[in-house]
Amino acid sequence: MEILVTSLKWFASGSGMIAAAMVSLDLGRKVTGWGFVLFLASSIAWIAGSVLTKDFALGTQNIVLFGINLFGVYRYLIRKKPNG
Repeated sequence: MEILVTSLKWFASGSGMIAAAMVSLDLGRKVTGWGFVLFLASSIAWIAGSVLTKDFALGTQNIVLFGINLFGVYRYLIRKKPNG
């Protein structure tokens, strides 16, 4: 169980850092959108790790971040680019 939790935490941490870089570099809507997809994966890993370790504050935070990141995916990958 410890190996699973450690693996989830490292994946969540690494994918979150890569996603933050992708979003902050502003390389276009598609790259930013995929950054949000990676943020979703990071949030899922953090939620899973928090359930396994009973760290409900971390889990709650990442449930909220999951929703925010889902909106980012919609905004950059699904919704058509607004005119103007």
